[in-house]
Amino acid sequence: MIPDEDRRFPAALAAALALPFDYDDGQGVEFEAFPAFLSKEETTAWFRAWTRNRELNGDAFRVFGQDGTGGYAAFWLIRPQRPLVDQPVVFLGSEGETGVVARDLAAFLWLLADGCGALEAATSYEPDWAPRPNQELIAVAERFAADRKQPGTVVIEQATHEFPDFDDTIMELCR
Repeated sequence: MIPDEDRRFPAALAAALALPFDYDDGQGVEFEAFPAFLSKEETTAWFRAWTRNRELNGDAFRVFGQDGTGGYAAFWLIRPQRPLVDQPVVFLGSEGETGVVARDLAAFLWLLADGCGALEAATSYEPDWAPRPNQELIAVAERFAADRKQPGTVVIEQATHEFPDFDDTIMELCR
């Protein structure tokens, strides 16, 4: 069970999000970490606004950051009885973009280390954009998930393969 009152990040996520993300005029990662998970109330308000569905709550998400347009990165609590670090990481963009970007926290650490954020993993707006590995984030990934090392492209491919219906699932909730 994942308690909603505990808004602290797991140690591995906290270590990764403590590092600065350099947008570098569109060549880097566009991401701003929150100091803690959004509260249950904030998450519900956001999810209702995002879906335009007042009947929903945000219980299925633990939001931990956003891109420059206001799209959110979050854990999607889809695996019953599994800890937070074993839940997939998703992106829900400000313009309706969606994507499962990593199967779990360990995979997300390697995605970040490879120079790709949640927005970049979920969208393909900039065909000339190429990820640039980040040595500080590589050190975090090696510290917390050394046995799970993989390229960002593989992280995205595995997440997309495991959850191919994420977009449809979310769109069915929209009004």
